[in-house]
Amino acid sequence: MQGKVALVTGASSGFGAHFCRQLAARGAAVVACARRVERLQALVAEIEAAGGRAIAVAMDVTDRSSIEAGFDAAEQRFGTVTVIANNAGVAQTKAALEIDEADWDYVMDANLKAVFAVAQSGARRMVAAAVAGSIVNVASILGLAVGPGLSSYAISKAGVVQLTKALALEFGRANIRVNALCPGYFVTEMNQAFFASEKGQAYIKTTPARRTGQMDEMTAPFMLLASDAGSFINGVALPVDGGHLLGAL
Repeated sequence: MQGKVALVTGASSGFGAHFCRQLAARGAAVVACARRVERLQALVAEIEAAGGRAIAVAMDVTDRSSIEAGFDAAEQRFGTVTVIANNAGVAQTKAALEIDEADWDYVMDANLKAVFAVAQSGARRMVAAAVAGSIVNVASILGLAVGPGLSSYAISKAGVVQLTKALALEFGRANIRVNALCPGYFVTEMNQAFFASEKGQAYIKTTPARRTGQMDEMTAPFMLLASDAGSFINGVALPVDGGHLLGAL
């Protein structure tokens, strides 16, 4: 990743923070983006203490002007962004009959519309600078299958999978690869209360791996898609789920 400039959304916790650490450890200049700037600043301090390069950028991915300002800040400090980890998103557990318009917009704006906006903005800048790049969208196994009470989330992530394929087809001509990671269940800030509960523990025991994923088990799949190691991989939706998709969700 030497010489790469990587922008990561949703970088204040979970996969986003992990991706920032891994990218920086491999030589990329990292632009950590999220709304919770104080957390980003602590992450940047950690990366710099380990000898890496990073900046913290306040970004609301549901606001186009905020996205553009984030890319501007990245370019001013490090140059054109060539790797994007499109990770920001929200979750919602609600029966389909109970979802109102505000619920629907909340999920779709953060999980689908924002992914397109970040990818489009980054790709436009790569094309203008005539540089190759890689975009990794974080979808979910729920973008490939469905489970009860998760309809809006599953629909948004299925949209990310199809978005990934559509952008890969178009952006590939400009030497910009677009792929998606489809994580199974990893413990993050978003779901840790559920997986600490008796119900959550019982659910995990029904999966083929009988456990949640460890954060480091996402490192190699992410780095494959983000780096030149995956230079001939474009338009894939890669499950990282311990075989969860082989059974019922």
